[in-house]
Amino acid sequence: MVNCPDSLVWELTRRNTSFTKKRNGRTKRSGTISFSTEKGNVKSLNLFKYSGIANSKACDIVCTENNGAKLIVKTASKAGTQPKKAKAEIPMNKDFKRVESAIKKHTSDVHYRPDLEAAMLGKWTKVYQANRRAKGIKKPVPTKKGRGNL
Repeated sequence: MVNCPDSLVWELTRRNTSFTKKRNGRTKRSGTISFSTEKGNVKSLNLFKYSGIANSKACDIVCTENNGAKLIVKTASKAGTQPKKAKAEIPMNKDFKRVESAIKKHTSDVHYRPDLEAAMLGKWTKVYQANRRAKGIKKPVPTKKGRGNL
């Protein structure tokens, strides 16, 4: 890959990528919304702030196959031309508060991406809850049946 500014990469990829999913609104006022399924996009929104492709510094939390979680950090090193080596994967297999402090330590404490700290902690909360349901520790939320069906 060639070194080029993040803003140029965003201008080239913001309208057309294979990761973009556009959804139409139901009314004129609601408009359309664009989601993105790329790796490194914390909120899955098609915005420059959250983009994992356009930003040279990106981080994300993903689920693993054995109901765990990993923190993926895009490294800005000499391995930029080798995508497999250009990221660090940190397993998150401790309790909730320890992982929360580890996320803060890897993002905002080292001035990596302090603007994404709240989004990362929000995603960690949802990943943690989903993993607890998948392991059977916490029961799923029952659906509301309404007034007529007792």
